[in-house]
Order: sequence, then structure tokens, then C-alpha cells
Amino acid sequence: MCSSHSIDRDKKSFGDNMPLNLDDIQGMHFFDPHIHMTSRTTDDYQAMVDAGIVAIIEPAFWLGQPRSGLSSYRDYYNSLIGWERFRSSQFGIKHYCTIGLNSREANNIELAEQVMELLPAFIYKEGVVGIGEIGFDDQTPAEDKYYRAQLELAKTASLPVQVHTPHRDKKQGTSRSMDIAIEHGLDPYSVIIDHNNEETVKEVLDRGFWAAFTIYPFTKMGNERMVEVVKQYGSERIMINSAADWGISDPLAVPKTAALMKAMGIDQKDIELVSYRNAITAFAQSGQIDENDFVASTQIDQSQKFEGNTILRGGQQPRVDKSSIIIK
Repeated sequence: MCSSHSIDRDKKSFGDNMPLNLDDIQGMHFFDPHIHMTSRTTDDYQAMVDAGIVAIIEPAFWLGQPRSGLSSYRDYYNSLIGWERFRSSQFGIKHYCTIGLNSREANNIELAEQVMELLPAFIYKEGVVGIGEIGFDDQTPAEDKYYRAQLELAKTASLPVQVHTPHRDKKQGTSRSMDIAIEHGLDPYSVIIDHNNEETVKEVLDRGFWAAFTIYPFTKMGNERMVEVVKQYGSERIMINSAADWGISDPLAVPKTAALMKAMGIDQKDIELVSYRNAITAFAQSGQIDENDFVASTQIDQSQKFEGNTILRGGQQPRVDKSSIIIK
């Protein structure tokens, strides 16, 4: 039986060998530049660090239902630079975030106007490495307006931009997102175009933007398809992420895809670029990322507190023995 961290091999692709396991990439470091940890559990954090993830970026996004007022945004942004950053540190993972008004909620114009006034209070905070995720959902006039406004905010703050490309009419939406960024005078090298697929990648790379791919079950990219993209286009300005959130998603998508790439003969240097190094290079343009902050081994004390709270409850021990079937 496969372990819970294994990747099933397609017999047509891999023959009749044993299941591919994350042990095959033991010792490698990974950076997930798009994951929504507010939606995940501490068990996910533990699994991630065990799999080699040392740093993450959490983009601001919508919560699955519309926010009812500006205070909801303020509390959410505060959690990204506060509690969630602390929670991540308690598992040895460096947490960064991008701050922005997401495309779906940009259509609530009254609230969007208030959020735009709020954003400057957060985008200069420690750990904020970009404006994001912003862009298009239904490609409405309101989305266009606030995408443009946030591009100008990114220029003012000298921050990279993390662009959400739409699920529908993706090719058109991706092209439009890049056209507008260039129209507003942004350097394509400072813009990360996310949620790419085979239909969009060539134009994104040809125009000098970063191409991020989300390995997300059923709705975005599978990791076997991702292997083929790297085989065809190489590793320059390409990165992978999980975008794991409250939906059916996998916070181990980055290391699992790296393991699959290794099994499929992708060069180790290319694997490192798309699963680690390129994300650092792109978002380090914020001036906020220092690799030394997450490659050096640090002592973790899970009894530490953030505003009087810890991740432990009522005498709980710092870590549960995952191999034990007894929960004490």
C-alpha cells in the first residue's frame, strides 16, 4: 500500500515500478509562492515542513463568501501579517504574504473603494512581498478599474505584482492582464502571472513575465502536465505553487511535483528553479526576502506566544507522534 505522501505512478508513464515517494526528494528545499494557509490546519504545516517546504507566500484572496464590511478586510490583512505568520514560524516555515483586493470582490464597488483606501496601511508592513492576488475573474469594468489602481499602487511601493488569471476565457484574460500591466509602465519582470496552462505559457514567457503554475486537482494543472511544460519550455521564469485553500487542494503539491519531475528525468537544476529558486528571485524584488532567514536551522519553541496565544491548547505537547494510533 502507498504511504499517505506517495504519488501513484501511471503505468503507461512509469512502468511497473514501486510507487514514487517523497523520500526520493529528501533533503531538497521547496518554496510555495501561493498557498492560503488561513484555510489550512496545523497538520498541514507539519506535513509541509516534513516534505521540505521552508518558505511560503500567502496571497490575500476571498473567503468563499462575500465580506460584509471593511472591518472584515482589516482583520484579515492583520491576520496575514500577524497570527498566520506566527503560526507558520511555529513549524519552522517562513511566511510571507501579498496584500490586495481580489478580483471577485472588486465588483462590490462601494466596499472596493474603502479597501483601496485601506491598502496603503498594509502593503509596507514587514513580510509583505507584493500586491496580490489581483486581476480578473469575470473581466468586468469594475475588475479592470481596481486592477489598474492596484498596479499603480505597486509602482508607488516598488512591489512585485501577483496576478490572478481568470478560470473562464483564460487566454484572453491573461493577455489582457499583461497588456494593462505594460500600459501602466510596469516591468514584466516584476509581474508574476499565475494559474497558467499550456494555452497561456508561451505568450507569458515571450513577453518577459514570470509564469506561475498552480498544481490544483481537476480545475487547474495536474503535475504530469507540468512535467511536460518544463520539458518543452525549460525552467527560466517558471515557478509552481499549490494555491491550497478551503477547496479540494493539496498543500504538498510543490514537493510532489518536484518528485515527479525527478522521476521523469528533469534535471535537478531545473527542478530547483521551478520549485524553489525562481519564486525567491521574483518576490525578492520586494526587498523583503532573505534566503538566510529560512535555510538556516533554527530552534522552534511551540510554547511561544503571539498576543497571549499559542498554537498549543491546555497543556498540549508541542508535537503529536504521527505514527501512533493512540491520541492522548
